[in-house]
Amino acid sequence: QGQFVESGGGLVQPGGSLRLSCAASESMFRHYILGWYRQAPGKQRDLVATITVSKTTYYNEAMKGRFTISGDNDKNTLTLQMNDLNAEDTIVYYCYAPDSGGSWGQGTQVTVSS
Repeated sequence: QGQFVESGGGLVQPGGSLRLSCAASESMFRHYILGWYRQAPGKQRDLVATITVSKTTYYNEAMKGRFTISGDNDKNTLTLQMNDLNAEDTIVYYCYAPDSGGSWGQGTQVTVSS
């Protein structure tokens, strides 16, 4: 059983927005840095953004200013608000706690196309 369940992906036009969500266990939100990652087929997985337990955020420079990571400890939900999407954002997005040793989820596909 996966520890991370991503949702919210889909088809969006260039310049549009999407909001991704990730459900995880309470212990993940209470004890670990959480992050969004993305990976294209046959390529390495890239970090998009992270958020600490104290809500400090970090962004990949390529997405800074367009993406916003947030976490709701009460709902155990991690969110990625993505704005001004372009074709290069067409990729599978994953959430994960890099220090947890847990299993990766299935990810959610984002497709940016007119």
